[in-house]
Amino acid sequence: MTHQSIFEPGMIVRHPSEKAWGLGQVQSSVGGKVTVNFENVGKVVIDETRVNLTIVSLG
Repeated sequence: MTHQSIFEPGMIVRHPSEKAWGLGQVQSSVGGKVTVNFENVGKVVIDETRVNLTIVSLG
């Protein structure tokens, strides 16, 4: 079964437990892995099954 992500490039998100990372823009979402470019830490790959990113804006 293929994982269908709700995250699309351009969306603005926050990491629920890493507030200091600031806002992040989704770069890509493939196979349950979301690459996000955060203001204060740069690009981070997030596993959707482990972290519930909060959508701030649909971009």
